[in-house]
Amino acid sequence: MKQRVIFAGLMSLMLSSMMTGWVTWINLGFNGQFFFHWGNAFIVAWPAAAIIAFTISAKLHKISIRLANW
Repeated sequence: MKQRVIFAGLMSLMLSSMMTGWVTWINLGFNGQFFFHWGNAFIVAWPAAAIIAFTISAKLHKISIRLANW
């Protein structure tokens, strides 16, 4: 359980950082307000991503094993 929580936290941290950065850059470009907007988007996205990652990671792991063995 501890490993699952750590994994979900780290995976959601990385994905939220990269996705919110990418979408902020596409929508607004890299200007003086970039880090402000990116930070706001990240603060909203990370908790949601962490909850989603924690709740579905075990199921997706099983699905990925099935697909790999197909």
